[in-house]
This record gives sequence, C-alpha cells and structure tokens, in this order.
Amino acid sequence: MSKLLWGPPQSLRALLCELVSWDSITLTEGETTFAPRVLDKLRELKYFQEHPSHLQLHDAGLGRHAVTALYKHSDAVETVVLISHFDTVQTEEYGSLQPLAYFPEELTQKLMENPSDLPESARIDLETGKYLFGRGTMDMKMGLALHMQLLEKASVEEWPINLVLTTVPDEEVNSAGMRAAVTQLVRLREEFGLTYKLFLNSEPSFSQNPTDIAEYIYSGTIGKIMPAALFYGKETHVGEPMKGMTANYIASYLTQRMEWNSLFRETDHGESTPLPVSLQQKDLKMSYSTQTPYRAVSLYNVFLFKRTASEIMDLFEQVATEAMDALNTDYQEICQREKVKGVGTVKVLRYEQLLSYANTKLGAEEVERLKQEALVQDDWDDREKSLRIVDNLMIQCQELAPATVILFAPPYYPAVNTSEDPLIIEAVKLMKKSAQSFENKIDQIHYFNGICDLSYLNYEDDGNGWTAFENNTPVWGDKYSIPFEDMAQLKGPVLNVGPFGKDAHQRTERLHVDSAFVEMPVMLETLLKSLY
Repeated sequence: MSKLLWGPPQSLRALLCELVSWDSITLTEGETTFAPRVLDKLRELKYFQEHPSHLQLHDAGLGRHAVTALYKHSDAVETVVLISHFDTVQTEEYGSLQPLAYFPEELTQKLMENPSDLPESARIDLETGKYLFGRGTMDMKMGLALHMQLLEKASVEEWPINLVLTTVPDEEVNSAGMRAAVTQLVRLREEFGLTYKLFLNSEPSFSQNPTDIAEYIYSGTIGKIMPAALFYGKETHVGEPMKGMTANYIASYLTQRMEWNSLFRETDHGESTPLPVSLQQKDLKMSYSTQTPYRAVSLYNVFLFKRTASEIMDLFEQVATEAMDALNTDYQEICQREKVKGVGTVKVLRYEQLLSYANTKLGAEEVERLKQEALVQDDWDDREKSLRIVDNLMIQCQELAPATVILFAPPYYPAVNTSEDPLIIEAVKLMKKSAQSFENKIDQIHYFNGICDLSYLNYEDDGNGWTAFENNTPVWGDKYSIPFEDMAQLKGPVLNVGPFGKDAHQRTERLHVDSAFVEMPVMLETLLKSLY
C-alpha cells in the first residue's frame, strides 16, 4: 500500500498550514490563485495522475474558480460530496501581527511571547498548547484539509464509494462559488452516473453563545434573506420644512417595526431564528446642503427555517404597510396642527410594481438604460446596485412619491434541514459514539447558525416561492442569480461535521489541534465507511 502524504497528524497539520499560507481573502488576487494551487496539490496523488480529467476548475466569476475532484470507484454509484470553501475574511484586526496571520505555527509562537495581550479566554487556550491560531485555521481551511485527506485515503485504499471534493470561493460574501458549483455537480452526476447519497460539509463547530465550549454537528443550515427598501419623499429647503418630507422620517417608521420583529421568528426542532435587525440605513445625499434628504435606503437581515422568499415578501409588505399607515396617521395630525395640506400619503410598492409602471411610462429600452447606469458601477457591490436601480427608476417616476419601494437585495441563502432523514439519524448516532471513543461529547444542532454553502442543495419549494425573489431583486439575471432548478435536482441529505475552534472572523481565531488532527480524521472516515 502506498504511503499516505496527508495521513499522519503531523502531515495533516503541515497541509493545513500550507493551505492557510495561501492567503485567499474574498475579492482579492489570492482568492483567484487559490483554486489552481489546490489542483496542483491534488496532482501529487497517484489517482489524479492516472485520472487527470477528474480534476476540474469551474468559473465562478471575477477570475475565481470552484474546484471539483472526483474519486470514482469502478463498481460504485453511491457518492458523497465533500463541500468546503477556501476564501477568508480580512486580517486588519491582527495589527502589527498581520504579516503572521497566514502562518499559524509562527503566529502561535509569537503570541506566546506576550500572552497577556490576548483576551483571557484566548490566553488560557494559548497556554494549553492545544490551539493553533491564524486566519482560516478554523473557518474553514481545516475542513478542506480533512477532505483532501479523505480523498487520498479513499483512492489509495480503493474505498467502494465515490467522493466528489468540492471547494469554492466567495462563501464569505455572495456564495458565487457554490452557486456555480451546483450546476457542475448536476453535470458530474449525469456524466458519471452518480447517485448523491450525502452532502457533507466540514465547517467548524460554532459556539451558541460567548461562553459556550461544547462541540456540535449540524443536520441542516439556517437560511438568510435581505428585504430592503428605498424611501422616496419630497425635497425642500430646511427653512420650509412642511413643503417636503424627508426620507429619513419615512425610514424611521419601517426600521422601528422591522428591528426585533417577532413576526419573522421561526421555530423548528426546538430551535429559533434570531430576530431581524437592520444592516444598513442611509440617505442618498452625496454631500451636505440645506436641501432636505428625500431619498434613503435600508437593508434588513431576516433568518429563515421554513419560509420561502414569497412568504417573506408578503410579511415584509404587511409590516411596511402597517408602518406607512402609522406614518400617514401621524403626518396628517402634524399637517392639521401646522395648517398645511402636506405632500401626500406614503404608499408601499413592490419593486416589480415599480418596474412595470416604469416600463409602461418610459419604455423597456429606457428602463434597461437606467438599470445599466447602476450595474456598470464597479465600485458598487450587488446590494448598492440593487438600491441604486430602484433609485434611478423612482427619479423618473416621481409622481409615485411619497413612497416606500420594497425589494430584495443579495445574497439569499435558503434554509435546508434533513434531520428526519434515516441516514442522518444513524449518522448522528454514529458521530456521537465515535466522539465518545475520544472521551468527547458532541451534540446535534438542526440548523447551522453560521450560514453555509449547504443552502444551495436539496432545495424544496413546491409553490415556486422563489419567484418572488427573482421578481423583486433588481440585479437578478444581470449580476446575481441562483440556480433554483439545479438545486432542486441535487436531492440528498446534508450534514455538517467539522473540527472544533473558536472566534471565527476575529484576531483570536483558533483551531483545537486534537479535534482537528486526531479526532476528526477518525470520525469522518468512520462516517464514510458506514455508507458502504
């Protein structure tokens, strides 16, 4: 039997440190060069030297690529898809230690010189010698390293099951990598006659609260959607305030009703979604003047378990309508008090209604030109472009004002849960038993609370609830899309089993070395071998 390159704990640790050293912050050059480096690394395996066509890159936009690596056993049909992401968040918070953020061994040793500089919990962990610090150690290059180890071992030992390693960019922003990979997974299934038995992610175990040190496995992942609004009032001079209506005044009514609104809370399997909050609120004045701000925008974060985009849009419209009713009542009283007529009643419009109105008034060609004005702004992200498209249309349709235009802004992560699947029920029992062999305890959580790429698998929506997202997302089809139909074809249970770590996206991000290099390799191998 061939010697394993990444089998022993020390070799796996070296592989992780090499992967971490390839910095791959989302939307940087490092993210574009990472995928080819992974391919080169996998080419060190004899199996891929003999089957080079089983290693593939897939365009994910902006020069980035997703990677698929297929180990195909000649007699096997059943297949496990191993999912990870390789992009990371920025490293500015490391301060003077930023040059070491991608070198876990060196960073951990350097932190030992002044442990008191760390928060107490991180200092205690550092001094145990059981943690490896660094950007991407926990979230989530260790998951990729574990999958590469599994791929090597399966190919050398000729496990009678197929594996498709799938590692993607852009999970931390828009999941462009996974959305591109979905279509390729459908193609691979058809090309090689695969049956997808399990979609296995290895995102790390996330704490449930700041003092939580328990370890978890996840049989689903929480969803996320972003209702947004453009508020269009009436401009005036500050010296004549009653001749106008500020967009900030309009926005305040909706934001107060969206923040922590329990109508959006969902409960399933004894777990609940966090309450919604605003992620951004700003007026669109580009500079100071004594003209009042008459256009403003807001983004709201909503988490999902079962609801579709259509259900969220209906609920959002209900809340927006109630907010504007309250505003109109208050505003009428103010107008009566000040003995003025006022600028009108604030109405609520969906983006699709505004778009239809604009097409009728301006013509499709002019509407497309107004959309492109926003879409070509390279320094704007998809959220800003979405809001600016609505703004461009409303400027040309001011007769609709005062108004609140409601819409969706990217990204959208559907929720997925397969806790009741018989395979998952048995897998969870097996993982708990396997953890006990290391005198460890693992609990099951039904929805991963960190947002992950499993959202784009096993999609179920009998009522086409996703169409509300398509119809009310201004950048849909131009800068952003979701392959809902392909997602629905990738039927199969989902599970997340990953190493224990702490403080993802913080300068104290760290990985538990025993969990990563000793326990998790055995647990994942045990899981895969139970499937054949």
